[in-house]
Amino acid sequence: MTPAKRQAAIRRLVGEFREQGPRGVTALRRFAPKPAAFRRFPDRLAPELVEAFRKRGIERLYSHQREVLDRVAAGENVAVVTPTASGKTLCYNAPVLDRIVRDRDARALYLFPTKALARDQLKELLELRKLLGTELGAEVYDGDTPADARRSIRSRARIVISNPDMLHSGILPHHTLWAKLFENLRFVVVDEMHTYRGVFGSHVTNLFRRLRRICRHYGSDPRFLLTSATIANPEELASDLIEREVSLLDRSGAPQPERFFVFYNPPVVNPELGIRRSARQEARRFARAFIAHGLQTIVFARSRTSTEVLLKHLQKDLEDRPDRRGRIRGYRGGYLPKQRREIEAGIRSGSVRGVVSTNALELGIDIGQLDVAVLSSYPGTIASTWQQAGRAGRRAGTAAAILVASSDPVNQFVIQHPEYFFEGTPEQGLVDPDNLALLVDHIKCAAFELPFRKGETFGGEDLEEMLGLLEAEGLLYRSGDRWYWTTDSYPANSVSLRSVSSDNFIVHDRASGRIIGEVDFVSAHSELHEKAIYMVEGETFFVENFDHEKRRAEVEPVASDYYTTAITYHRVNVLDIETESPAPEPPARHGEVHVVEQVVGFKKIRFETGENVGSGEVAMPEVEMHTTAFWVEVPADILAALPLSNEDRRDGVRGVRNAMRAVATTFLMCTSRDLGSAISSPSEEEDAGTLEAAGGGELLGRPRIFLYDNYPGGIGFSEPLFELRGRLLRDTLGLIEACPCPIGCPSCVGPKGEVGPRGKLAASEILRGLLGLSGASPGER
Repeated sequence: MTPAKRQAAIRRLVGEFREQGPRGVTALRRFAPKPAAFRRFPDRLAPELVEAFRKRGIERLYSHQREVLDRVAAGENVAVVTPTASGKTLCYNAPVLDRIVRDRDARALYLFPTKALARDQLKELLELRKLLGTELGAEVYDGDTPADARRSIRSRARIVISNPDMLHSGILPHHTLWAKLFENLRFVVVDEMHTYRGVFGSHVTNLFRRLRRICRHYGSDPRFLLTSATIANPEELASDLIEREVSLLDRSGAPQPERFFVFYNPPVVNPELGIRRSARQEARRFARAFIAHGLQTIVFARSRTSTEVLLKHLQKDLEDRPDRRGRIRGYRGGYLPKQRREIEAGIRSGSVRGVVSTNALELGIDIGQLDVAVLSSYPGTIASTWQQAGRAGRRAGTAAAILVASSDPVNQFVIQHPEYFFEGTPEQGLVDPDNLALLVDHIKCAAFELPFRKGETFGGEDLEEMLGLLEAEGLLYRSGDRWYWTTDSYPANSVSLRSVSSDNFIVHDRASGRIIGEVDFVSAHSELHEKAIYMVEGETFFVENFDHEKRRAEVEPVASDYYTTAITYHRVNVLDIETESPAPEPPARHGEVHVVEQVVGFKKIRFETGENVGSGEVAMPEVEMHTTAFWVEVPADILAALPLSNEDRRDGVRGVRNAMRAVATTFLMCTSRDLGSAISSPSEEEDAGTLEAAGGGELLGRPRIFLYDNYPGGIGFSEPLFELRGRLLRDTLGLIEACPCPIGCPSCVGPKGEVGPRGKLAASEILRGLLGLSGASPGER
């Protein structure tokens, strides 16, 4: 299809949205195309490099690309924050290659958050090597690198392309094997900087502390070049990550194509329950229409399960003949590397006309010129939404993005208040590298790499005090003014930068004898429990056996008309109270807790209708976590004053929990995955468990509603909730009472099946009691 025909097709389909008026479409924005701002190559740039760029069709630089070269020449660390497809790759390749061409000893380290991005960058550098006619020594060093190639890379590679996880466990602990790299390291490139926030970013900050420490040992002092999507505090995040002054460049000179962005809220199909038409089914309908009109389309889903379900639907809709097989593909973590690269190549070549993906394709992998992005549910942050929408129209021409809202409260807030998205400030990237649980782990790793000297610093805490504690544990030995690692253990192996176990589970297909997937430790318990339906590219497999010790699941192919979702039990025990609210405020606290999660059952959901067609029980191993939490206690007198049954009161507490968690994610600008929730009783905390366990149970004493950091050790999400507790309770009450449903729905307190018919009333009255408000709620007046 020609660009003109694509443009006409997109405008025609967007026009159909416009004709709907307010029915479902809450916003339709057009962003006019913008011309490029060009500048010439600097005279100081190596002539052969300029010629190589010109052979690729780059006659001039965008203004921000030239500005980066000027700032690097001035000796600055630079953070580049410009839109998707604005040429950020050249911003770091140009200064690095200029140095590599001029200095045969110079080395550079490229860090990408995913293996796919690293492989994509290698392809880019290999193309430039051909045009330059000189060896750049660019090599990928990650978990997929063959063992026999690693020795050659350590001694010969001049540009090492890797990821933080490999730097942590495969490079820094073996720095003596990488002496040439660290002696001559001139640049460290950090791509997709905005992904290094929260727990991952806090780990990476400590990783960079270790990297700089080793560089000092070898006599090098590399500059950092960072790139990022648009966030609220890029300069602050970049400086926090590398703990150095950073020069921010956030004015783009790249052209921008014409773009349309549509916000669509599916219609209410059950007014009494407030249930809307499925976001997944609506996304399916839109994607089917775009692909049928010849537009290459990407669909983003929120989870692996949703990705596979949507893929199965679209394959059924559009691959109705043998010659059309392979036109619609899936893409997510867990697919094998060879399979992912084959899919990426198909998207670039155009043979794949539609792809359904998790956020794995949100980042800047080159997948060519897509026309439309369909987002099935709000991705959780403004930054991620723009990233996913930006996957369409990356090179030229008109593009469109459609955000289809689900019924959950955060989705409904964003879709009904589009100004929050279009006019609001993107999220901040926050890190807490001095979290003691993380800091001590990295001090252990650093001590293994090099002995600590007296007077040395590492982070903001008292290093000598922590070294003394590790010495008392027998992990370190002090000799004079140095501390040495003394045990045979390898500390980096036991520290995951993602704060989950490093043990992944493999999925073995008994019928073919092949390994068909890989699942991380935590997700494995909910995706690979026995009797689960596991999906890969639309194919369904029945899980026959889950071997926790061997980290292996055995599956059999099966023609299933349903998929499974796990039912999880939570238990929270308070370990230590750090702060608590003063009287006469509602009793609220912040402190350390012990969380136990266990998958205890599953539901069967039919593909076509989304209805629950059955359930089952399983007994998976418990997963434990020590973390931090904010919690509010509901006094017994507030519950006793409610003229409702005990079951209704329990539903009210659940409704408060559901709504409060949704509101909290907008306060913290994090996703629901970052914040866990539970309800327990303080009177019998060791035995009571939580109200969401199978079978429920009666309220015991004064129920506590917990919102906890969903990462071991905590990462700083729960403490701000304690500080904002009054506003959190007020806004939660506002969300519930503003919802037009009569008895509760997924957009406020939760669906009727989870929260009973008087749960909304009870939740409203509980919050009013906590806030000291009198009088009936609006729904009862």
